[in-house]
Amino acid sequence: MRSISNRIFLLACVWLLGFQAAKAQEIISESVQDTVKPAPVNQPGRTKIDGVVAVVGDFIVLDSDIDLTFRELQAQNVPIQGITRCEILGKLMEDKLYAHQAIQDSIIVSDDEVNETMNRQIDYFVENLGTPEKMVEYFKKKDLETFKTDLFELIKNQKLTEQMQKKVVDEVEITPEEVRQFFAKFKEDERPVFGAEMEVAQIVIKPEIPQEEKQKVIDRLNQIKKDVEGGSSFYSKAVLYSEDPGSRSSGGFYKITRKTPFVKEFKDAAFSLDEGEISEPIETEFGYHLIYVEKIRGQELDVRHILMKPKTTPEALQKAKEKIEAIRKKIISGEITFADAARSESDEKETRNSGGLLMNPRTLETRFELTKMDPSVYNYVSSLKEGEITPPILDEDPRSVSSYKIMTVAHRYDDHKADYANDYTKIKELALQEKQKETIKKWSANKIKETFIKVSKDYQDCDFANNWVK
Repeated sequence: MRSISNRIFLLACVWLLGFQAAKAQEIISESVQDTVKPAPVNQPGRTKIDGVVAVVGDFIVLDSDIDLTFRELQAQNVPIQGITRCEILGKLMEDKLYAHQAIQDSIIVSDDEVNETMNRQIDYFVENLGTPEKMVEYFKKKDLETFKTDLFELIKNQKLTEQMQKKVVDEVEITPEEVRQFFAKFKEDERPVFGAEMEVAQIVIKPEIPQEEKQKVIDRLNQIKKDVEGGSSFYSKAVLYSEDPGSRSSGGFYKITRKTPFVKEFKDAAFSLDEGEISEPIETEFGYHLIYVEKIRGQELDVRHILMKPKTTPEALQKAKEKIEAIRKKIISGEITFADAARSESDEKETRNSGGLLMNPRTLETRFELTKMDPSVYNYVSSLKEGEITPPILDEDPRSVSSYKIMTVAHRYDDHKADYANDYTKIKELALQEKQKETIKKWSANKIKETFIKVSKDYQDCDFANNWVK
């Protein structure tokens, strides 16, 4: 059996031992009596009986939930000195408020979405613990079904909380004037410092796929479509045949909007379908997709898809390597610049027009902060000097066909204090975060007034950030 870090195990324990609180969804009357007083953290020799320390709408918080949160912080090597039980209770109550309000607002989390997350979590546990039986035994559950039922409820409530938080801040926007006012508040020596960054570019050469291999995939997908229209399950077909590792176990399920970072061809096809309709095979850079629209909710779709990739040959892959080696030699000799070579030769549409520059998906800029860079990129470029080029790299992306690429560091930027002109996007992000926090604070204050809340007498003297003691 593989070993697991204490952090992961204790996090799992927090999840599973916290099921009782997460599942409590009946209104608790105001006559609930607390059974114990809170014991100071790390105080030896104290034994206490678990009890309800707070009620937020349909949810309860147990004294043991606070203890388990402290253990999780310790497992992450977060110093707990100075962190009080009152602060932990306040954070737990915030989470319950979000989940409670999500139910009141009729926010829906689909069972498919929950099952997808649950299956990934169970796969992880089984991989590290050895077998499903050992997993059930470790977490002291009666059987696998009980384990799944409890985990399902916890994950569903977590997703309700996330959806409610997203709903609260989604409509918050920031104007250029608000950004300017936010930045003006900082004195010169108080301005935020941004870490070292770099711009990275790449050229991708994909092997040529024979037309007969493409047609084989198209024919297979058309047959699957015919089977589903004849009564077969799209879910089952996706589990059996899809080559998308991110959605195969959940029957190809995704929830998407127009802003979801999927390739254009996929979204265009999905949003052109009616509910219950299946697309023709759609070609993207990842292969061919069969898309089924399961549910339409305004501008949000529940879709399932099956991805199949045409097979390449070793000879075609070798030709791709030879082509990118020749491109690299031309760049190094000065015959052509990296950017011009990307524009004229790269097979990656997303980066070709920008001279190969990668887009940071978090900021939608071309700069990447080194400490937050994807390891799959960082490992290749971290030691490069500006303008240096990697040797050809075989990219075996499980979502797409294998290809060869070369990468370069287009620009490096040292640590620096925020500059309004050069760092506007990052300053805007900080200003937006501050405005979102204020919005959440106002939302919480209003919802606390409207929601049934009870705090144990042992915690009523806490100096909470929110007005939990009404």
